[in-house]
Amino acid sequence: MPAARTARIGRLFRPIHRWVWGDLDRRVRKLLVFGEVETDGGRDILRAAEVTPDPLLRRLYLEHALDELRHGHLFRERGSAILRARALKSGVLFAGNPLPGGHGLDDLHVEDEPDHRLLAFLHVAEKAAAGRFAIYRDVVDDDPETRAIFEEILRDEVFHMNYSYTQLTRVAPTSYARHVWRARASRLWKRYVRVMAVIAGAIGDTILTLMYFILLPPFAWLARRASRREPDGWTTVSGVRDQAPTSQY
Repeated sequence: MPAARTARIGRLFRPIHRWVWGDLDRRVRKLLVFGEVETDGGRDILRAAEVTPDPLLRRLYLEHALDELRHGHLFRERGSAILRARALKSGVLFAGNPLPGGHGLDDLHVEDEPDHRLLAFLHVAEKAAAGRFAIYRDVVDDDPETRAIFEEILRDEVFHMNYSYTQLTRVAPTSYARHVWRARASRLWKRYVRVMAVIAGAIGDTILTLMYFILLPPFAWLARRASRREPDGWTTVSGVRDQAPTSQY
């Protein structure tokens, strides 16, 4: 997707991002979730540094992993600071699902991937993260400390995006473009699957609700009508029994 088109899409969703980040409860939740995602991504990239046979990539992966772990610490510290400053009511902070963020490295099995596929995935993921963090930096202009964190992390994301692309062209000089497109298509497909799962869940809830209000009342009315035909009190049972005492019936 061209950069200009990506920027236009980002501008279209800017009011939604501003609404999400405008609420302090959601802001704390997003920061804490980002902290977890960045830390998990740092661990995955650290594992990639351990298994790669390329000494240059090992050094770059290690630097990248340290950046991600530091980002996770910055997000958690800032979220905790806002949480301490604001007496949030119990049950409000984690109500609902957080919006997606981070790099989504959980979609990739680092140990099973060659360097060219990992680099392509990192490039696409870091480019997407850089675009989102640029928007988040602009919509939190009322919070200078959070804005400064996004500004610092954004510089690192741009470096990660550039080094991963440069190394991809070195590792796979004849097929790097194809690997980038495959990584982008894979991320789009997994995002589509997630969205469809959410839509399917909403449709299922709607159908069950309609069944409750449409199908259940007639059965309840029939059951109440049948109950009025039943005599009150105990029902006399004939003393003559044809079945054996030990019979199931």
